[in-house]
Amino acid sequence: MKINLFTTTFLVALSSVCAAQTKFQPQDTEFYSPKPPVVTLQAQIPSDAIILFDGKNLDQWESSKTAGQAAPWTIEHGTLTVKPSTGDIQTKEKFEDFQLHIEWKSPEKVKGEGQGRGNSGIFLQGRYELQVLDNNNNPTYVNGQAGSIYKQRPPLVEVHAGSDQWHQYDVIYKAPRFNKDGMLISKATVTVLHNGVLVQNNTQIEGTTEYIGLPKMEAHGAGPIILQDHGDLVHFRNIWIRPL
Repeated sequence: MKINLFTTTFLVALSSVCAAQTKFQPQDTEFYSPKPPVVTLQAQIPSDAIILFDGKNLDQWESSKTAGQAAPWTIEHGTLTVKPSTGDIQTKEKFEDFQLHIEWKSPEKVKGEGQGRGNSGIFLQGRYELQVLDNNNNPTYVNGQAGSIYKQRPPLVEVHAGSDQWHQYDVIYKAPRFNKDGMLISKATVTVLHNGVLVQNNTQIEGTTEYIGLPKMEAHGAGPIILQDHGDLVHFRNIWIRPL
């Protein structure tokens, strides 16, 4: 068999690697520090999570219309409900990268169609909307349905729940990065599980959520979680977040 120079070089390199490998011991690639922090589950909530809403009060929230003004939405039987015409509410604390859990349910009396049916939204860093919308027999544009990054990315699949059942969103979000001059280094990305089903898989967010026109890329730092008042009596519960 004829062996060319490339093959000879490759075999020599391979034998060198194999010889070097034999010098390793198992403990050479075992690390014991730094140890990851210990997190336990307390009532299905990670022990290091910030509780944003546990059914008791809106101490973590304020009106989006006027900073410092109490959030005006309604709490009844442990459920937070949009109070139409009062405006959005937002977290007092601001976040960058995070894991977010939030549960939502359509109004008891669902009316209208398309975008006028059980509409709300969850704005990540106050800019990028994860759509909340009743999706039981409710055709609409796919990048505006439940589980979409509004007007940008439709969900991978459409996940339904019964009309009297709660939906769950579990969100892993990485904020965009900008340099000191405000130039974009990397765009935001988001992964979303809707009722345990993957609907956004490390999806790139192109910019701000715009009802008319294209997304805009604006340099910014940490931002709040905003819940949208779209005029429908959408319900929320069990909201927590883990800064990453």
